[in-house]
Amino acid sequence: MRRTIAADESAVSESIGFVLIFSLVIVGISLVTLYGYPVLLKQQANADQQIMEKNMIVLQNDLKSLVYKTVPYKETSLKVGGGTLYILNSTTTVQKFNVTDRFGAIIDFYPLAGQLGELRYESKEQGQIVAIENGAVIYRQPEYVVTGSTMLAEPRWFYDAPTRTAVIYMVNVSSTDALSLTGVGTVQMELVNTSYQVFTRDPGDSPFTVGYVPDGDPDKNEDYSAAWRDFIVRSLGWTEISPNKYQVPTDATTLVVKEYDVVVHSV
Repeated sequence: MRRTIAADESAVSESIGFVLIFSLVIVGISLVTLYGYPVLLKQQANADQQIMEKNMIVLQNDLKSLVYKTVPYKETSLKVGGGTLYILNSTTTVQKFNVTDRFGAIIDFYPLAGQLGELRYESKEQGQIVAIENGAVIYRQPEYVVTGSTMLAEPRWFYDAPTRTAVIYMVNVSSTDALSLTGVGTVQMELVNTSYQVFTRDPGDSPFTVGYVPDGDPDKNEDYSAAWRDFIVRSLGWTEISPNKYQVPTDATTLVVKEYDVVVHSV
């Protein structure tokens, strides 16, 4: 049987069309995998980060209920995505606060003699950190990305000018076991100890000072000094007299330090 040229050309044309369409599909999938998928992962990581920022503010409100409203126990269910929420006990953290007057340190027992623990979320993809330290919600990037930190929600420190009284809250977060959470879980917190101290000074004495001590730890991801500086200097209006050391208003004659010990039972 005699084959025509037209039939042969028709078969070749169909094969070329199939190859072109298949190539376009492969190129499209490759472009999506190469450029689109990383963008989707980044957006998901950013969404997880924003959700955890809101979750940490919710946990801060639980702490406020415990320490300010004397609620003995709080329990909150939440979802932790894209990272891990865990407890840093007082014995493992490097930060601490100190308070001094003209004689030197005026608070030298628990919890201020040790270090204050914290609730910390660390992103798995980007290493971003959101922490609750001493009643404040603090955000920071990893040290290799940028240096510094910022405060998302402030603690309840204040100065009452009419009575010349400064009030500082110290909130210690700890746990009896090593606790961490990824996925859905429940954070259970209990207030186990409270105390307060009142210090007075004559108008001619040296003013009170408050210091934040990062303790020179090489792990800079645990240094939130920039966030505390912004809060104390900009929000409270107190003066930074040396790095990480702040002066309570000079007309303050009374300093009240309230201390709270919160134990996290589960996450």
